[in-house]
Amino acid sequence: MNIFGHDAPGVEWTPDSDSEETMPVMPLAPTRLHVDPYPPACPSCGGELGVDGYCLTCGAKAKTLREHYEMAPSDWVAGVCDIGRVHPHNEDSLDCKALDGRAILVVCDGVTTSYGSDVASMAAARTACEFLWMSTPQGLGTPESREAAVSATLKEAVARANEAVIATTDPSAPGSAAATIAIGLVEGMDIVAASLGDSRVYWLPDSGEPVLVTKDHSLAQAAIDSGTARAAAESAAFAHTITKWLGADAQDIDPYIASLVAGSPGWLIVCSDGLWNYASTAAALARVVFAEPSSTPIQLADRLVAWANEKGGHDNITVACARVIPPEEVPAAEESSEEIPKEVAPDDSAPERDTTVLRPKSVPTDETEQRDDETEQRDDVTRPDIPVTPGPASQTTLTTE
Repeated sequence: MNIFGHDAPGVEWTPDSDSEETMPVMPLAPTRLHVDPYPPACPSCGGELGVDGYCLTCGAKAKTLREHYEMAPSDWVAGVCDIGRVHPHNEDSLDCKALDGRAILVVCDGVTTSYGSDVASMAAARTACEFLWMSTPQGLGTPESREAAVSATLKEAVARANEAVIATTDPSAPGSAAATIAIGLVEGMDIVAASLGDSRVYWLPDSGEPVLVTKDHSLAQAAIDSGTARAAAESAAFAHTITKWLGADAQDIDPYIASLVAGSPGWLIVCSDGLWNYASTAAALARVVFAEPSSTPIQLADRLVAWANEKGGHDNITVACARVIPPEEVPAAEESSEEIPKEVAPDDSAPERDTTVLRPKSVPTDETEQRDDETEQRDDVTRPDIPVTPGPASQTTLTTE
């Protein structure tokens, strides 16, 4: 069922319903603009891969580097982007950078029923991450001034990501490419987050209250704001219909921005809805994260992706993790060049990139943790963005997957 017509997005899958009206409506396959190369060795046994991606030693089929890739710019920041188990293409994208106590994590989720969203989301993630990495807003020396400067820089990053999505849109395509974006910034124990659409940022301290830092732009969030319980709102038909997005037809790209100061060590998680579909509240996701120890961010990201795939993998899954601890405890690290290979990047002039692909581990979990109808983010922990003048209200919506 698609109430918006054939050129508009279809219906998002929701975990608690098998009815026809809430099952995914798959789009026509987008034009494949780039070759998706395989990793240099078999992720299962390390053996040589044939030209078709099958291992010549164990026979396992490897995912292409667009279907599954990992980034680890430091020993305290890493991310994994995975196609999941249902979708024919991976429209999610990830980019992250880190050096010493500063990190930038960006996750973009391409709208499945738009055209070329896999390339568009990659362009958006890379553009926003590169811009933020080169920007060091300081303001005029006061906390309020610096907060305003950081907020303005995040808005500019989202605007540039939007331009990147538009630039990758094929003018002859029947629908414009579109994507969501979520950004997590870390500097010491200061955390700032921005989002447009329904990709999210969570703060999960080792001790204390876990926090959903961002707020979705979606029909589900609108229902929550009007008093509907989170579990009910997020399992309803059209729950994942978003009201803001990146793309040529976007009418409002002003992101939600919030900040907090971490009072203790913990995990910053930036993710697409392929993960939080199965653990929406901060408390539910924290139970999964702390269910077993993860000594490194890449281990945690791998474990969360594997967990979401075990739950069904109905959507693409992207998770970026930063282990936030007091600056004096963060080991110095060199900036990594590990990113996406040139063949799958939207900019063919980009330098060749070396990406290591690892096989995720499976994690047992309690089925009762799939949904947790607890309170949302706490206002006394998350500080909203400085006031801005809102643009005209938009009735247009998109549905993500």
